[in-house]
Amino acid sequence: MSALRLAAVGPRRRKGAPPVEHSLLLTATLCLVAFGVVMVFSASSTTSLLGDAGDSAFYLKRTVLFGIAGLLVMRILAIRGVQIIHRLTPLILAVSLILLVVVLIPGVGVEVNGAKRWLGAGLFQIQPSEIAKLALVLHGASLLAARPKMTRSIGSMMPFLVPVAVICMLVVLEPDLGTAVISCLTAAALLIAAGVPMRYLGVLAAALGAIVVIAILVEPYRVARLTGFLDPGSDPGGAGFQAIQAKIALGSGGVFGVGLGESLQKAFYLPEAHTDMIAAVIGEELGLLGITTLAGLFGLFGYAGLRAAQRARDRYGRLLAAGLVSMVMVQAIINLSAVLGLAPLTGVPLPFVSYGNSSLLVMLAAVGLLLNVASGAVATRAKPKPATSRRGSAGSARPASRRTASSGGRLRVVEGNRAASGRAGAQRRSSSSRANGRDSRGGNRRARSAGSRRRGRAQG
Repeated sequence: MSALRLAAVGPRRRKGAPPVEHSLLLTATLCLVAFGVVMVFSASSTTSLLGDAGDSAFYLKRTVLFGIAGLLVMRILAIRGVQIIHRLTPLILAVSLILLVVVLIPGVGVEVNGAKRWLGAGLFQIQPSEIAKLALVLHGASLLAARPKMTRSIGSMMPFLVPVAVICMLVVLEPDLGTAVISCLTAAALLIAAGVPMRYLGVLAAALGAIVVIAILVEPYRVARLTGFLDPGSDPGGAGFQAIQAKIALGSGGVFGVGLGESLQKAFYLPEAHTDMIAAVIGEELGLLGITTLAGLFGLFGYAGLRAAQRARDRYGRLLAAGLVSMVMVQAIINLSAVLGLAPLTGVPLPFVSYGNSSLLVMLAAVGLLLNVASGAVATRAKPKPATSRRGSAGSARPASRRTASSGGRLRVVEGNRAASGRAGAQRRSSSSRANGRDSRGGNRRARSAGSRRRGRAQG
């Protein structure tokens, strides 16, 4: 019987071994980082050698350096990151807001291609918008976990919506509309995971759409990008140039590609080939097979992240994991859609793969927190409560496991079928116990009746 039960359940995880979602997250992340290191060198070697750098490995060296630093941060946060970050969330949000203001001060922020998005000099430059994007997820998860009832109206959600609006406004002023849109979509995904009614999400989506349209119309270069997306051939040498070159690169690759390092479009034809357009170089050199592998790795990352969110031990962990996975996946989808011609060009990098020091560090820090959630970490240790009530009746007290699961309200979007199956299992166990009680009571009555008849016959 025990052998049949083990065969039905399947192989059990060894004691001390990491959960499946932990291993999948780590595998997908390391593969994407390694993929990015190779492709950054391939996409940038020609332009960096013939350009001002004069070194074909200029961007490769920086990517490897910040990749090692990011992996160290990921390892540290994967151990006790949830508890540390939960306490530091207000400080991280405040610092990110200050940095976003500082970068806009004339003479302080570093300006590149007309945008002031960086602070620092030389190798040590940071992009405050990347930190702010992560800070919004941390703040939202902490707030929505501590106040489950705040999702019942738009007014009660203002403690979360106001910081989102302020940060996005500062990011748009840099200007960086792409990062602002990603931050808004990530915040929306976090609200969906927290259980916000769809009618409120519709109102917020309409307001966001109106703001995005206004932001596009007030800047001529954004209007040109939108026009280039709708009809690249109308201005092949201007607004439609990048989209056309990306399509040429993808079409030249075919199924198996022209070979690693053999791309022609990266040599001054495809702008920003090693940053936000690196997927086009992958499509040219590795073909459809390379793009499919890239999409598969992101799909594996998303599946493992959502599985970690579903199996988290507390409400904060579920919301944090859902928000972090949404942040990575939304950015990846927007970048790949722009390269494939399915969305306007936004200038956001491909997570883990594109060249970008701040982006790589922030994304690896997010993975460290995800790994910590997947390993079963909780933000705060709850004090143990007695299993019985004050009356001393064990049956009247609710089990500790049930109290833990129901604390803070259910997250139906994240928990999915697990909550339904848990409730169905509880109902089956309850009905089974009632049926067993009825059977046992009926059996006792029948036994007493049979005993009385035997005693009557013996007396007679």
